[in-house]
Amino acid sequence: MTFEEFEVKYHIRLNQQQKEAARQVEGPVLLLAVPGSGKTTVLVTRLGHMVYCAGIAPERILTLTYTVAAAGDMAARFCSCFGSGLGGRMEFRTINGVCARVIQYYGRLIGKPPFSLASERDSLVPILSALCHKIQGSYVSEGDLKGIRTMITYIKNMMLPEEGIKKLEEKGGIKISQIYKEYCSALRQQGLMDYDDQMVYACAILRKSPETLQYFQDRYSYICVDEAQDTSKIQYEIIRLLAGKRDNLFMVGDEDQSIYGFRAAYPQAMLAFGQDHPGAKILLMEENFRSCGRIVTAADRFIQKNTLRHPKHMRAARDEGAGIKTIGLKGRSGQYQYLEKAAQNCQVQTAVLYRENESVLPLVDLLERQGIPYRIPNRELAFFNHRIVQDIRNIISFAENPGDTDLFLQIYYKISTYISRQDALCICGIAREKNMAVLEAAIGSGQLPYQTVNACKGIAAQLKRLLLERADLAVNRILQNMGYGDYLERMEISSSKLFVLRAIARKEPSPVLFVKRLEELQKIMKEKKDKEECLFTLSTIHASKGLEYDSVYLLDIVDGIFPERVPGNPGAMKQEEADAYEEERRLFYVAVTRAKNKLFLFQWNQKTTFCQELWEEEEKAAFGRFCSAIGQGLVVEHTKLGEGVVVEVGEEKIVIQFGDRRRQFCLKSLFEHGLLKF
Repeated sequence: MTFEEFEVKYHIRLNQQQKEAARQVEGPVLLLAVPGSGKTTVLVTRLGHMVYCAGIAPERILTLTYTVAAAGDMAARFCSCFGSGLGGRMEFRTINGVCARVIQYYGRLIGKPPFSLASERDSLVPILSALCHKIQGSYVSEGDLKGIRTMITYIKNMMLPEEGIKKLEEKGGIKISQIYKEYCSALRQQGLMDYDDQMVYACAILRKSPETLQYFQDRYSYICVDEAQDTSKIQYEIIRLLAGKRDNLFMVGDEDQSIYGFRAAYPQAMLAFGQDHPGAKILLMEENFRSCGRIVTAADRFIQKNTLRHPKHMRAARDEGAGIKTIGLKGRSGQYQYLEKAAQNCQVQTAVLYRENESVLPLVDLLERQGIPYRIPNRELAFFNHRIVQDIRNIISFAENPGDTDLFLQIYYKISTYISRQDALCICGIAREKNMAVLEAAIGSGQLPYQTVNACKGIAAQLKRLLLERADLAVNRILQNMGYGDYLERMEISSSKLFVLRAIARKEPSPVLFVKRLEELQKIMKEKKDKEECLFTLSTIHASKGLEYDSVYLLDIVDGIFPERVPGNPGAMKQEEADAYEEERRLFYVAVTRAKNKLFLFQWNQKTTFCQELWEEEEKAAFGRFCSAIGQGLVVEHTKLGEGVVVEVGEEKIVIQFGDRRRQFCLKSLFEHGLLKF
């Protein structure tokens, strides 16, 4: 069957760039697909073309996707186009799925069963928690544990040598080198492996076992990789080994959308594709079918300033459209009130996108209080387990329960009691024995210096006062009058969580009700059932990748939150800092390109580098459209001089004939002041 016959039979409609990509079968190919360019359509079409036009057996084709859900969606899409009979013979897998097969095959080959895959909750968390407590010498919060788990994933996926792990330790302030060694050793001793180990072991097997490598190279003569920008260094190495000398490797992605650096995504593999695969073809799909022209142009101009990318330009298939709207506010909290109304009046698919999960909590609180429906597909509870949130809750709870010795031992050194560990334990013993308030026991013990007794009296008085005031004032008292703010500064702990805490606290008449509300919100985030038909969605930008919405609101796009850090002098940045900043820019680009028709940006008296740049780019694009629309003979309406005809057009100036008078104007001035209509 020819490609033309294939197109007719299966009702395939592709543009020229898409056709060129779909017809590539042999050799290494990198397809760079901008957002909304129809890459899934092209991937599925190419698979059909390989079978029906090139005569390749479907069993010899391996298609790799990033998640199990994506693999299922791709298989369903293929079956819908070409039938389930053919689709059932083709493999759609994640890289972990393939690695599991490699490990199983090798186990049978050498007659040894492979390690068991450990579950996160039942095996890995207890092992890691015990190790961290032993090595760090203190209790490790759930949030910190998750951070350590992410670091271990990063180490394995980036194939870091020992010196690389030590550099990570210097940056993170956690004894990750020792934790990592003992964690790996503990898993081996128990005959367990985690998901990242699947790749580590599979890569090692493919390197050391020629028979295993040959088996899988023969089995998968053609490999197709979706979302190539999300592959890690070890995943890329496994793919390279499987492709072998045939190198029939088709990788599809967009390095401009690589946003998983914390998970060890390795977009450098795409940048080096031509060097790693001699004779490789690099193809482009640059037409965006999703977003209106104004959004596409502004987003493209924004991402052009990144340096770690292939040269390409995104262009719009649609008309200019409504584009980008700026909403002026008095302050950050104004976002929640505005979005409450937007949710109430929502009539089209709308998303509120944000970088940090905690950004959305004050909005969730507001929507829940008002009974306004919303969807929040991806929930993250780390905020509630953060040390600052736990400390504020514990201090308020201790104020309500002054005899709770367990609470006291968690907070005494974080507020201005000036009590030593030894004295704290002794005082708690007295309080338990006499069934009295801990601070009363401290004051009356006769064991503490005069200054410490006075400090304890002061803290006891502050605790009584905070129970009588509004929740937000109580939070301020804890920070400003009880020494907790000084503790955060002394320990160099970021206070970014405090804004969210205060925003929720403002709605509560007392600190006790505030603690109760935090517990309620935690339960809501954990257990809320989404209604699929709901039009108003709250999502992190990371989770929105690959999705689209009629309207998009971007939340908390201000310096210090997103981007987290703005370089003072980009030219003086270290490579690591430059890479991190470019990824932040890519994340913003992904957020912008989720919008089909309207993009809303909030502005208040706080610097917003990314929004400012996008506004400037949209302004430049709008000026370009204004200039290109003006031609000789065009009838125009000047706001002060009335109707006229353009008689001369220069690069910067035009001449307009008004009756018997001619006037020369600066194009920039006409545009900026809105003086001309046509």
